[in-house]
Amino acid sequence: MLIGVAAGVGGSVALRRRRAPPPARVEERVLPHAPDGAFERLIRALPLGVLVLDPSARVVVANRAAGAVFGFDPTRAAGLHVIAIVPNLELERRVDEALEGEASLAPLIVSGKAGNRTYAISAYPLVDGESRIVGALVLADDQTEFLALERARQDFLSNVSHELRTPLSSIKLMLETVAASPDAQTATLFLPQALAQVDRLVTLVAQLLDQARVQSGQIQLHLRKIDLEEALRPIVASFEPQATAKGVALRLVRSRPVAMEADPDRLAQVFVNLIDNALRHTPGGGTVGVELDADASDAIVRIRDNGMGIPFKDLPHIFERFYVVDRSRARDISGAGLGLSIAKQIVDAHGGSMTVESMLGSGATFTVRLPVRPS
Repeated sequence: MLIGVAAGVGGSVALRRRRAPPPARVEERVLPHAPDGAFERLIRALPLGVLVLDPSARVVVANRAAGAVFGFDPTRAAGLHVIAIVPNLELERRVDEALEGEASLAPLIVSGKAGNRTYAISAYPLVDGESRIVGALVLADDQTEFLALERARQDFLSNVSHELRTPLSSIKLMLETVAASPDAQTATLFLPQALAQVDRLVTLVAQLLDQARVQSGQIQLHLRKIDLEEALRPIVASFEPQATAKGVALRLVRSRPVAMEADPDRLAQVFVNLIDNALRHTPGGGTVGVELDADASDAIVRIRDNGMGIPFKDLPHIFERFYVVDRSRARDISGAGLGLSIAKQIVDAHGGSMTVESMLGSGATFTVRLPVRPS
């Protein structure tokens, strides 16, 4: 209906700029006639941000959605110039064009306390029965989250393509070499490497499936009462050969026993990822500590290492899907960048939290807090 009001602009031929002081009864000239103010009530009820402006670009009607979009009080906006409620020169220019007869539809970036947000802004001339411009109509739709999701989707596809293409190319090259030189020495050299790349692909596909389940809320926790130290001890023990071979001291330190309800298999997935990361990024002679503690409400597990650490610029992104710290330098010890993302979401599903503290060259500490449910 709103678009129909502005349809008289037709071929978008620019008309001469019109400016006049606001008339005594602006509403009668700008708003279409409707019994009992039905049109104005419709505007105010719309979930889309709507501004109706008079020929001087002053507000006639602003609905709640417009106030929420642009951050002003719609109950106090009547009579104010559009630049007073939305201090954005690009929006003012678009309104001026609409008042000259030029309709437009384009994105608009508005800065605010919460950062930059992107809106789809439509600006239309309002015309009366004699095709005279009597105001402008502005429709605003917040596209920030949609655009962020679209960027995430594109990044996801790009990263998945990269992670799949690399091992597949290696497998293809090695198998072609074996096929071209079918002697035992060539097969002995390349087939184990090809199998290792296949294992990498299987792990990546499993992680992708896990990520999809977690993202869709389909992750299922099988809660039961556990002793957290008993759950952690075999996990730490399984990494002792890797730590010994690398010359890293791996220790489990318990401050107090912790009994809680949790899914031990899912928690094992979390702690395996964190301990494996700590060992891979800690050079020989270093230490990795798995510290178990508790307070009045939470079980606390810290995986602390004195390895290479994480650059400050990477810390805000460390739990994002496919994010790998310095992929170019650490390709030999980097995974696909899904492990930490999945681990954090498993902890979140338990009602807990995961944080990281680190300084480049001084190691990292990952802290997992899990609520201790009363028995």
